[in-house]
Amino acid sequence: MHVLVRLTGISAILMTTATCLAADRMKPGLWEMTIKSDAIKAMPKIPPEQLEKMKQMGIKLPDMQNGGMVHKVCYTKEMVEQDKPPSGGHDQQCQNKNFSRSGNTYSSDIVCDMPDMKGTGSIKGSFSPDTLSSTYDFKGVSHGQPVTQHMETTGKWLGGDCGDVKPPMMPPKK
Repeated sequence: MHVLVRLTGISAILMTTATCLAADRMKPGLWEMTIKSDAIKAMPKIPPEQLEKMKQMGIKLPDMQNGGMVHKVCYTKEMVEQDKPPSGGHDQQCQNKNFSRSGNTYSSDIVCDMPDMKGTGSIKGSFSPDTLSSTYDFKGVSHGQPVTQHMETTGKWLGGDCGDVKPPMMPPKK
């Protein structure tokens, strides 16, 4: 389960990376993001009663359907105008390396060097003003166990108004 939590966290970094890589091409506003992976498919289903209790406690969970995690993300104009992926900050130990962009496609290596997880991966994707798609592959070790992960992310622009969805936290500028 620790691996799933870490990889889900990494996926959030990757979605933000995809947005930042699409400088001047993606529309700011509300996006629906879908992440599919074998790890998400393998996650145990939370009983409806427990889900309801979590909602009552104010815990928001992404919608899980068809082996995928679906949630909404708000991207500001400043976020989509960045020319490079986020650095992740000094405490983030998974970093983007060897970023390359050509037209509406991009690629980057991901290097994780955390006490409980070490490994490397790659991300490749493409975008338009209204859509994005990417694939992510990772190999490494988590809590002493080998990990191999394949993840696919798709996104579609829903509109310019984010409503009550807040933008994700971005790392501090250096």
